[in-house]
Amino acid sequence: MGDAESVRGAGFVERTRVREALETLRAAVNVSTGTRTLALAAADGRVLAETVTSPRNVPDFPRAAMDGYAVRAEDTFGAADRSPATLAVGDSAGPQRATWVHTGSPVAEPADAVVKTENAREVGDSIEVTSAAAVGQNVSEVGEDIEADQHLFDSGHRLRPSDLALLRSVGIESVTVRERPSVAVIPTGEELVESDPDPGEAIETNGLMVSSLAERWGGDTRYRDVVTDDRDALVDAIEADLDADVIVTTGGSSIGKRDLLPAVVEDRGELLVHGVALKPGHPVALGQVEDTPVLMLPGYPVACIVNAWQFVRPVLNWTADTEPDEPARVEAELDRKIRSEPGIRSCVRVTVSETDEGAIAEPVHESGASILSSVSLADGWVQVPESIEGYDAGDRVTVEFWEAQP
Repeated sequence: MGDAESVRGAGFVERTRVREALETLRAAVNVSTGTRTLALAAADGRVLAETVTSPRNVPDFPRAAMDGYAVRAEDTFGAADRSPATLAVGDSAGPQRATWVHTGSPVAEPADAVVKTENAREVGDSIEVTSAAAVGQNVSEVGEDIEADQHLFDSGHRLRPSDLALLRSVGIESVTVRERPSVAVIPTGEELVESDPDPGEAIETNGLMVSSLAERWGGDTRYRDVVTDDRDALVDAIEADLDADVIVTTGGSSIGKRDLLPAVVEDRGELLVHGVALKPGHPVALGQVEDTPVLMLPGYPVACIVNAWQFVRPVLNWTADTEPDEPARVEAELDRKIRSEPGIRSCVRVTVSETDEGAIAEPVHESGASILSSVSLADGWVQVPESIEGYDAGDRVTVEFWEAQP
């Protein structure tokens, strides 16, 4: 299979397909976060816990859609450059009388149109209208943007800056949202240290990476100290964080002598999945202890981030009663062949460059789940489905950009 992670993954008697693993996990996860009311300024990125409808029309009065003169349209009928309609200018519109309005100003009866400034010539205290206006021209009617009682957002919608602006425009200043899911991130491995590793030791990075991703994906993380490969220590670590909405561990998820976590979770709760048809990332385990999902990610950093995106991201959304957004994507031409094993979903890291002919995707590493730099150097990845053996050079592929997605 090519790299150490794949060789270890080959020891699994059965590897669950990604879709099936997600379905199993989804059935076990319940909405678990509470709610709170936040001012709009603090609600960006939060998930609504209520359906929102508009309490009023926007606009709630006829308003000018641009700078110009409010007029009665009938007073301009037949106006042209050589035969303009002459209207007096005053503080209000009326028969044969116009009034200056700014964009957004009320257009009060009997005015029913706005003449653009370029279609009006000032002549003393009057204007000459050089183009006839139709009833309603350049006027935003009541409710043109939003109508009173109009449905705006469903519960489960993740708020964006434009949504906050829309809510304020209808007079809403606060919303009820889901609490951010609490995520306990527990790095494991007796070889891990915080700094200055001796031979045989490694600096802990997976916990930092997963904690940061979980924050981007809407979680409120607890980045725990490294736990050694000891059964009792692992039990204590998991039990200490059972009040979290989600527990994520890194390392110790495979089938070796030091891979104790799956057995610990199975003993204390339920092991739902162990071993997934995913490359990199075969040795992931998914379980549950006292209704708390426990996601056991592999220790190889590339496998860790792939599984975090595949499983941690959706679980954080599900616990907050929403679904993950589709990732940002670009269609690109593959510059060389990439291979994949039938029955396995492969996530191939790529860089993307723009040419006159369009985007070009170049694989960074097709193997090497321990090469962390290959993730940082990549722009995204191409997911090769289980049904094919890869893509040929020149094929059009979809590149997904994973790190910024909630």
